[in-house]
Amino acid sequence: MEFVTIAQVRDAGAARIVIVALRAHGFHPLEPREGGLPGVPSLFGSGGVGIDVPEDEARDATVLVQELLKDMGKADT
Repeated sequence: MEFVTIAQVRDAGAARIVIVALRAHGFHPLEPREGGLPGVPSLFGSGGVGIDVPEDEARDATVLVQELLKDMGKADT
């Protein structure tokens, strides 16, 4: 199964919320890959946390993620 990154979220807390919401809506996102230290955001880059879903779910999941981020006031992520 191929996974694609549909969003990069700078705020790790917001990324966790988005991943939980995706699962609640029946999508299958990957767990974020931990690369830094707890409490130290973006240690290895400024891109934030990648939200990855199966390729066949990407279109619908992208719409949901965009709306969630907009509702959270994080539309610029």
